[in-house]
Amino acid sequence: MLTIRIKKQLDGRASLTCTRSDGTVTWQRQEGVQAAFFPRHDLTHYAVETMLSHCDGFYGLVAAGWDLSDFGAPWPRGKIPPEADSSEAIVGFLDIERASGALAGADQLNALLAQRCAERGRAAPVPISDEELQQIRRKRGELFAQWESVPPGGTLELTFEPK
Repeated sequence: MLTIRIKKQLDGRASLTCTRSDGTVTWQRQEGVQAAFFPRHDLTHYAVETMLSHCDGFYGLVAAGWDLSDFGAPWPRGKIPPEADSSEAIVGFLDIERASGALAGADQLNALLAQRCAERGRAAPVPISDEELQQIRRKRGELFAQWESVPPGGTLELTFEPK
């Protein structure tokens, strides 16, 4: 199990703290534009990985011992596993939608995933249905509403259980 805390700092910064079931912690502070972007990006990961049961996505890897600093150059743990890569692609797809305001269909998402997997020399994941994409969007919307209701100085807390 992983406890996820996203704090809205009084000065506009944000922080993400993840506490594993063994009590170990990894955390990261975001400032400026990152403080505006990353809480919603991280909540989108939560929506994608819980709705699609991605136990080896971003939060599953953190629960398994990855530190937040492991997700980036020089990639101390090596490349992220295929399921985490797929989760990241889906989250990126949804981040682009959020930024542009233009929604796309599951067929476009599945084409993106298939292309990404082909470029990496692996088979595409099971296609995502329009209904699953809508469920992810609904969950993300609920999480965004929860985040918006957090007052400065407050924290949104979630639990992630890889299955």
